[in-house]
Amino acid sequence: MTTDQIISRRDGAIGYITFNNPDRLNAMSLEMWRDGEAAIREFCDAGDVRAIVLTGAGEKAFVAGADISKFGEERNSKAASDEYAAAVKTFQDMLTNAPMPTIAKIGGYAIGGGLAIALCCDIRIASDDSRFAVPAAKLGLGYAASGIERLMQIVGPSFAMEIFYTARQFDAGEALTMGLINRVLPRDELESYCDDYVGRIAGNAPLTIRAVKTAVQENLRAPADRNVALCAEQVAACFASQDYIEGRTAFMEKRKPVFTGK
Repeated sequence: MTTDQIISRRDGAIGYITFNNPDRLNAMSLEMWRDGEAAIREFCDAGDVRAIVLTGAGEKAFVAGADISKFGEERNSKAASDEYAAAVKTFQDMLTNAPMPTIAKIGGYAIGGGLAIALCCDIRIASDDSRFAVPAAKLGLGYAASGIERLMQIVGPSFAMEIFYTARQFDAGEALTMGLINRVLPRDELESYCDDYVGRIAGNAPLTIRAVKTAVQENLRAPADRNVALCAEQVAACFASQDYIEGRTAFMEKRKPVFTGK
């Protein structure tokens, strides 16, 4: 699934999605939200993709929010605004619930909706010149409770309130301190580091990783809403898998295991 502004490709078991609107710092239009969701869905449906990496085109931005220049045509009525919001939610839900690890490779600005995309990923790796902000309070915008909840889960309530209250830009060092991102790299090392990082993930046992991701997601829910049976089922599937046999055998033979996800 590739369009002019959403570039999707595979390299072995790794899927890559690039937000390609560099003239507007990769700001998201309605079409980009929809095409991005379709690209993620395609990777999820493939069955053999072990990780997805999301990044922005150019050197200036990951995604600098929504493309405000499009609002006159895309959000010019309540019905249009509702349609836009639904497309954003569908994209974010698809990314959050992807069964494989998702990694945001951030170089430059991750602002507003762009930061929200990064927060939907499991892991965020950024260049040292990256900047992060939610400028809603400078624009008079309301912000959905679900988006605030996700930020709170990652950085805690106090830092979440600071990000929203000040509406200022935070540098990569501050973002790392808050737990907003996992790693900070010099710009010229970001690409190679991420390639190695994602390659390590893709080389591990897919069923184990999927079971862990499910368990983390379920434990973020209220206790009454957790699907404990699903977690137990996925753990049992690990022990019943060919990969478990391969992992044990490779360990005893002192070699690198070759996992198939079966």
